[in-house]
Order: sequence, then structure tokens, then C-alpha cells
Amino acid sequence: MNNLFKNTLSRLVRCHRHYYPAQASRGFSRFGGDSEPESWKSMEGLVRCSANYVPLSPVSFLERTAKVYRDRTSVVYGSLKYTWSQTHQRCLQLASALSQLGISRGDVVATLAPNVPAMYELHFAVPMAGAVLCTLNARHDSAMVSILLQHSEAKIVFVDYQLLPIARGALDLLVKSQSKPPIVVLIGESDTVSSTADYEYECLLQTGDSGFEIRKPNHEWDPISVNYTSGTTSRPKGVVYSHRGAYLNALATVFLHEMGMMPVYLWTVPMFHCNGWCLTWGVAALGGTNICLRSVTAKGVFESIALHNVTHMSGAPTVLNMIVNSPVNDQKPLPHKVDVMTGGAPPPPQILQKMEELGFCVSHLYGLTETHGPGTYCTWKPEWDSLPLEERSRMKARQGMQHIALEEVDIRDPVTMKSVPADGKTMGEIMFRGNTVMSGYLKDLEATEEAFRGGWFKSGDLAVKHPDGYIEVKDRLKDIIISGGENISTVEVETVLFGHPAVLEVAVVARPDTHWGQTPCAFVKLKEGFDVDAQEIIKFCRDRLPHYMAPRTVIFEDLPRTSTGKVQKFILREKAKAMGSLS
Repeated sequence: MNNLFKNTLSRLVRCHRHYYPAQASRGFSRFGGDSEPESWKSMEGLVRCSANYVPLSPVSFLERTAKVYRDRTSVVYGSLKYTWSQTHQRCLQLASALSQLGISRGDVVATLAPNVPAMYELHFAVPMAGAVLCTLNARHDSAMVSILLQHSEAKIVFVDYQLLPIARGALDLLVKSQSKPPIVVLIGESDTVSSTADYEYECLLQTGDSGFEIRKPNHEWDPISVNYTSGTTSRPKGVVYSHRGAYLNALATVFLHEMGMMPVYLWTVPMFHCNGWCLTWGVAALGGTNICLRSVTAKGVFESIALHNVTHMSGAPTVLNMIVNSPVNDQKPLPHKVDVMTGGAPPPPQILQKMEELGFCVSHLYGLTETHGPGTYCTWKPEWDSLPLEERSRMKARQGMQHIALEEVDIRDPVTMKSVPADGKTMGEIMFRGNTVMSGYLKDLEATEEAFRGGWFKSGDLAVKHPDGYIEVKDRLKDIIISGGENISTVEVETVLFGHPAVLEVAVVARPDTHWGQTPCAFVKLKEGFDVDAQEIIKFCRDRLPHYMAPRTVIFEDLPRTSTGKVQKFILREKAKAMGSLS
């Protein structure tokens, strides 16, 4: 295996010894050896062998689906369509072509692309070649792409034709830093012409052998992908996923999304974000159809639903906000209820309510890059059906409990590590442990050990635990506002602000205050055609919140966001700080 992942594998061993000290001390193999656990000694006749043990890998989903659903549509992109048999063959050819270019086990293959068919195929072809997929954020600039290519040591980068200038800029920076640039493969369309790439995607694919023998993982804890965090606070970290974690989270996510066999899934979540919440692999497990969108617009969403009979889609609250506030002319009546999973930030109840009115059925999940995306889910209870619409929306805005592939999620005091009471009031930090937590941060053992200190992965998010066990996110640990000794949840203030009829988007951060220490500062984007001033916004909040929680400053401007829809609050915090202290 490539030296790149030696540190990562050492973290896997340490983590395993922490959770399973008995097996570690007895020499029970953690990486596919023939040793047996001592507990088997009392059960005569047991053996682990190739007949009853195969390392878990989501690549197996495609292999099965290519047989069971071979002639069903796998991918749709405009007028382009493939069947599952064709997708399987294309992935094998691509894996073979990667092998011919010298890609071996543990090598990193990067992508810089939107949700196009090639991006979907690479999620299978790269691990089929034994390599590790690194999907780069398509909205990064050349400087950041250069940093991540250098950090990941990617040997090949697949670049969409629209993003080629960004990639070329990144490669120029690598050359200047005397780093060896990766091979560039251009993902083009029918009329794309470029002489600046080393290879063109379709031409490269055709050089491969569809009879290629898949390089299956030696152990299910082998790395399958590196996902860099969204960079909302600082330089992104490389989060390493294992074949096992990806397999389990893919199944957990389709289960939570209530997907039956052969769903039609509209890609409104970037595949580069947590590997599309692991649904790149999950849709394949069910023989579903992937509807690819190069760019996400409300009009495109409604048209795709009507044209392709979409059953499921996902998106951050910003996508939902775009849909409910879209022009009436862009909207179309839905042919049936469309199930929507939302996550990435606590969704305002008002947005959930409006989505329901349009005919969508919204469910809510919560997670992080470090948990393969989805980690908790707000499972709906039948007794809530009789609640008023506003109350139902409030219940749906909670983050629920851990999904079926996670061992445990808890709200704990980050200092004492004790669980907080389930009173819906006491705040603590959300912590995870289980099989779908990351393997570690690439080349950052110190950060990995800190994240796992105490035997839990610490999320950095603050939440409360309700009497029914459901959790509710209140804020990021770094976003909480402390005003005169009182903790102010920016999420609660934002929820109230979303209730104002003129507010389209909002983010609340702390502004320094000479007397109170900090006070809320609201950055607001208004809906088109509305004209309100700061005092009206402040009064609106004071009528609905304790006065100390209401913003004392309101700034009207567009909000900086990551490509996954998260507001870059660190930018807004700097702006608020630069305003100086209120007196």
C-alpha cells in the first residue's frame, strides 16, 4: 500500500485497540488474518474463511446490480442514458485504464467536477483499481486546489471542462513549488476540445479492458476515499473513509431515506460532499436511477421531477430555501410526494412548512464529514401527525437519534465527558462513536487523537437532549454568543429572523460589545421587492425573543457560502469584529 496511508492505518490500529483491547492483546487479526477470537474456543467447528467472510465494500453493490437490474436505467444526464450493465462495464474499463497509467493500491485519484456521469462512475472505478478517491470541492480556487492536490499526493486528477482553468492554475502553482503535478484527465462533452489535458475521459476509458479483475480491498478498513472538510473555519482537513464505513453508511442512508427498490434519485447534493452523503453507492445498492444535474436551480429541480418521475432528492436548507422562494413560473405541480432529506444546518421550521405546502415530504438528518455525512435522523412518529402544522415543522427541525449503522450518539459535557440531562435545556457537545466515524485525518495524527480523545468523536456542535432522547442542535461551539454571562444560540435567533416575511437568508454572529462582551449581529439578505430597515428587523426579534437575544446590529448583504450551502460564519465574524465594539 502507498506510503500515504501508513499514518492512517496506524490510527486504525490504535482505535481498534482502544475499543477492543481484549482481542488486541490476544493477537486477533484486525486486518484479515487467520487468527480466531478466543471466545470461539468454546464453540467447536467454527472457522473464518473465504466462504463466510468477505471484506465489506460498496463496490459490491454495483457488481450485484449489474446482474439484477442490468437493463434498467442507471444514469441520466440530459439526453445521455446508461443502463446498469453499461455503467458496470464502463467502470471496469476505467479501472483498467487507471491501472495501465500506473495506479496501484493506496494511490490517490482526485476529481474536480460537478454532478456529471463521469463523477458517478469514478466512485466505483477508482476503488475497483484499488485506489483512493479524493473528490475536491468544485468551488475551490486554484490556490486551494493546489494545496489539496499536494497534501493528498494525487497521481491523477479528473477535471470537468468548465473547471479546467482552475485546475491549470493549481498545476502551475504546484510546478512553482517544485511539486510533481498529477496527470490531468479532461471530462468533456460532445463538443469539448482541449489540448491542455494529458487525456480525455472517454478516450481514456476506451483503452481499458471490461474484463478487468477488480482489486478488492485486502481489509474492509482499507481507505476508499478522502473527503476534505468544507473549510468554513480554516484550512480543510482530509477525512479518510474506509470501505467498511462507506458500505454501512450507504445502506443506513437509503434506509433512512425510505428508499424502496429502484428509486429515482435527483442529484441536488454535490457528489464531492461526503461522496454525496454515500448515496453514490447507496442508489446502486437498490438498482435506482441517478438523475444528474450540472447545476442546481429551482426550475431544473421541478422540471426533472416532472420529466423523470423523481422519487427522492436531498439538499442543504439553502436548496430548500431556493425552492420555496422560486418564481411561481419556475414551479410545477408535483406528480406525487417527493421525499427530501435535508441536512448540513438546522433547517428553519418555516422552510419545512413551505416545502410541505409545495408537495414535498421533508425529513431531517444531521452529520459531519467525519461521520460519512448522515449520522442522526429525525425518525417521524405517527402520533405527531395530529399536531398543528407549525408544531410538526418544529419537530422535524430536530436532529433525532443515531442511524442504524452508528453505535451511539450522545450530548456530553466536553470537560467532564458526562451525559447532560435529557431536559431539552442543558447544552452539551454532540459526540459520536461507531463504525461510520472516520478512520482519521490524513497526515494529521495529532488532530485525529484529539478528535477521538475520551473514546468519542467530538463534533464541535452544541445541542440539547429532549426527554424522548431526540437531540436538537443549538449552535456550533465556536458560534455561541456569550452576552453578559448568558449563552445565546445563534440558531434560535436565526429561526426567529426567518419568520420575517422579507427575510430570504440570515446568519447571526457575535459582535464585540464594551459592556456586554458580545451581542448578536445579524447579516440579512432580503427577498426581492422588499425594503425594510435595521430597526424593523430588531423590533421584530424583540417582540419574539428576550431582549438580550435580539440583534443590536443588522447588516444587509449577500451571505458567503460554501458549495455545500453552509454559511461561512468565520468571514462574517471577522466583518463584525472589524466594525469595532458597541458601547
